[in-house]
Amino acid sequence: MIPPSSYFTTWDFSVDPCDNIGPKFLGILCSSPSNNSKSRITTLELDGAGYDGFLPPRIGTLTELTSLDLSRNRFRGPLPDALKNLNKLTKLSLSGNFFTGGIWTWIYRLKKVERIDLSENCLSGRIPARISKLRRLTQLILSKNEFSERIPNIYALQKLQILDLDSNMLIGSLPKLPPRLRTLRLSHNKLTGHITSLVNLDHLISVDVSDNWFSGPINRGVLALPRLSHLNVSFNQFTKMEVNNYFGSGSRLRTLDAQRNHLRGHLPVKLVNFERLEVINLAHNQFTGQIPMAYGQRLGRPWRTLFLDYNFLSGRIPPEFGPVAVRIRGSLANNCLSCPLRIPLCRGQQRHASACHGVTDG
Repeated sequence: MIPPSSYFTTWDFSVDPCDNIGPKFLGILCSSPSNNSKSRITTLELDGAGYDGFLPPRIGTLTELTSLDLSRNRFRGPLPDALKNLNKLTKLSLSGNFFTGGIWTWIYRLKKVERIDLSENCLSGRIPARISKLRRLTQLILSKNEFSERIPNIYALQKLQILDLDSNMLIGSLPKLPPRLRTLRLSHNKLTGHITSLVNLDHLISVDVSDNWFSGPINRGVLALPRLSHLNVSFNQFTKMEVNNYFGSGSRLRTLDAQRNHLRGHLPVKLVNFERLEVINLAHNQFTGQIPMAYGQRLGRPWRTLFLDYNFLSGRIPPEFGPVAVRIRGSLANNCLSCPLRIPLCRGQQRHASACHGVTDG
């Protein structure tokens, strides 16, 4: 049932929507006629009222459309080929529906499109390589679908700022990515290889490559990206975290989530030089040795979240972990530490002595 407050209830199918003004035809905008030309529909943006059914081929007759937004509804079935006629589109948003099938190979014909959002549907198959011909594209959002195979070469999308391919079934290594990317979301796929290629993307602000099969090092150049604020590399197979020695106020990194990898060696002392870092999660790895004394000086200044649980850390904890840690969210449990239970971060048992055999404090 369509609620009485929906846009659809304002539509009067007995008249031309471009010949009416006022509260009628909510979600529809028309062009201003000139030189005796007829006014045409340029914007069709439905509210998320639960509209159901198939997208009819007649949608392709609205050739003056610049914006088509049918998101957060219940449209289903394949995307009609008639959409290729909408070559004046700058915005295409069909997210949050039940569309099936693949992305059309003729998508390159939408040469003026700047934003595509097809997220949260049931789309499948490969992402067509011809998508790289959409040279005005700034946002490509295809998350929460069933796309498979490799990410195509999209380096030619020189204006692309947001690439969101979360929660698909993509495989293979990272392709060469466009240089102006600001947001990169690739989590919950089956991607492999290294992430070293990200070091060339100086505009990156947010990176989420969690829950993949990436391996090798978390490269020092990635942590050194000048605008990077959020980095999530959790639930992968990384074995090493490289941290430069020279960081100061120049780093903008605030969140570092590297939990559930295979990180080895001692905890990186130089993390204390990231002056804006607030949230750190290095839990469920294979770190050994003592917690650096410098970590204690950062608790609450500005570190407010610190998860180091489920490693093989040993020895005494820095003295600052006692009085300050009441205000800190995190855990030191399931290590080999001398960790008094009266300290909030120490709550939860440490590993059994047999699991700590051979673990040293050095």
